[in-house]
Amino acid sequence: MKKSAKVTLTVVTAAALASCGRSPQDPCDRAYYDDLTCQEAIRSGGYYWHGTWMPMTYSYPYPYYYDRYRSYVSSGGHVYSSPSGSYARPSSSSSPSHSGVTRGGFGSTGAAHSSGS
Repeated sequence: MKKSAKVTLTVVTAAALASCGRSPQDPCDRAYYDDLTCQEAIRSGGYYWHGTWMPMTYSYPYPYYYDRYRSYVSSGGHVYSSPSGSYARPSSSSSPSHSGVTRGGFGSTGAAHSSGS
């Protein structure tokens, strides 16, 4: 999949989730902070939101986001918890990974198109 198609797909996915009342909540955002999920999101370059991979580029290391969260809370900010399982990976082994690799599915024809880019 080309990079522009990935960006479009991500925007469409976010818009679809928002229309369902389930807008993605970045686990490193100070108002939705989730410590373990934030650490994993920074390491992985994104997070799962209701089983959908949400790619995210984090510009700073983990302590920056933790400190922002702590400062927000200490100044009276409210942290909203996400529903249980919101950040869970898909349970099906057939779910696509977040690696960005597109796999072909029709023998040699599909294999010829699996190189990406």
